[in-house]
Amino acid sequence: MKSITRGTLAAVITGIAAAMGAAATPAAAAGTVPVPVPLDGAEAALGTELPEVGGQLPLPTAGVPEPPRFVRGRLLPERAVPRLPVDGGLPGLELRAPLAHPLDDGFDHVGVGLPASDVRSLTPGLSLDAPLTAPNPGELPALKQPELAVLAPVLRTTPGAGLTAGPGL
Repeated sequence: MKSITRGTLAAVITGIAAAMGAAATPAAAAGTVPVPVPLDGAEAALGTELPEVGGQLPLPTAGVPEPPRFVRGRLLPERAVPRLPVDGGLPGLELRAPLAHPLDDGFDHVGVGLPASDVRSLTPGLSLDAPLTAPNPGELPALKQPELAVLAPVLRTTPGAGLTAGPGL
């Protein structure tokens, strides 16, 4: 096989692999990882219909910390230890269970869906100032009360749920 043919074949295979990789959605891009609970073997062994259970686990991602903010009259920046934003989510759950009819062989189903919901949070931070005033031209720094503040964490989410019921599978 000539080297030109080998190079062309390698380029085609690389292009196909890149296209296949781009078509598949990675779990990191989706934001959640699905977690199925296989109960098919238990259904076959017991000879009955069991609930279908599955869920989603969120992938937390860290953001960019807030930059320090310099304030006139202070010796240190306002946020000495910045708060770090962390985005993630609450895990989701899906449950679908059969409900047998008491007088015949039919089944109805009831389902509960708790989808994974986004959680946006900020970690605690710290703001402090030295016990000296800021230097001024021609004056020495004076003593003052030291300042210390804990920046409270922030948590924002909107969870949801859904209940379904109906006949059939």
